[in-house]
Amino acid sequence: MAVSVEKDGPVTTVINNRPGARNAGDPQTADALTDAFLSFEADAEASVAVFWGAGGHFCAGWDLKYAASLTDGDLFRREIIEDLAIPQGAAPAPRGPLGPSRLELSKPVIAAVEGAAVAGGMELALWCDMRVMAEDAYFGVYCRRWGIPLLDGGTVRLPRLVGQGRAAEIILTGRKVPADEALRIGLCEKVVSSGNARSAAEELAHEIARFPQGAVRTDLRSTKETYGLSVRDALRCEWNNGIQSCSSEGASGAGRFVAGKGRSGSFDDI
Repeated sequence: MAVSVEKDGPVTTVINNRPGARNAGDPQTADALTDAFLSFEADAEASVAVFWGAGGHFCAGWDLKYAASLTDGDLFRREIIEDLAIPQGAAPAPRGPLGPSRLELSKPVIAAVEGAAVAGGMELALWCDMRVMAEDAYFGVYCRRWGIPLLDGGTVRLPRLVGQGRAAEIILTGRKVPADEALRIGLCEKVVSSGNARSAAEELAHEIARFPQGAVRTDLRSTKETYGLSVRDALRCEWNNGIQSCSSEGASGAGRFVAGKGRSGSFDDI
């Protein structure tokens, strides 16, 4: 099975499981990953997802054996242009070439990156809301060598994380970006020892999952939706997103504080 799912209470771990191909993606894997994240989004008991690659690598991008078959013009037109196209003014199709890169989930997703997260695999990691990397893991637009452009959101999301100039340098050179540099430039949020990215990401997921989820999702949505807006429009968006959660969860949370919970900034007893 190319994709498997494991659940631990409110945390769902989606596993890319093609280790023989360094978890490179093909259409079947892309469909399975998309379905797994749509199921996570629809699961009322699930709060946070972790995205991990089995066998020591996150994802080596597009399966180049499959990509080589696209020299057949009819196959390219049918499977890429027709199936994955985004018509002018239309919402994106549910998946991109590598899978869930076009989904807009309401719940947080954390990438647990071991080994290679390159080309489309880097784009899948960028799709996630946070990235935890092993100390010997790395990013890189390795598809630069083969004339394959970024089609899973890499040119959109990378500049938003690291800035336009730095993103252009990383994208156009295709060079390796090791974990320590990724942490320094804001391309990941945490670096851990080799072999521990999944456990660290799941620990972070459980930390987030224990909070009232309405406010978690509201603030995540505002963080995404306000990007690029003017301050005035962004403040309006934040208010509209937050006011409903504030009137429900916020009032009961304030009541718990009044009753003695969470004093002196404690996060242990809330």
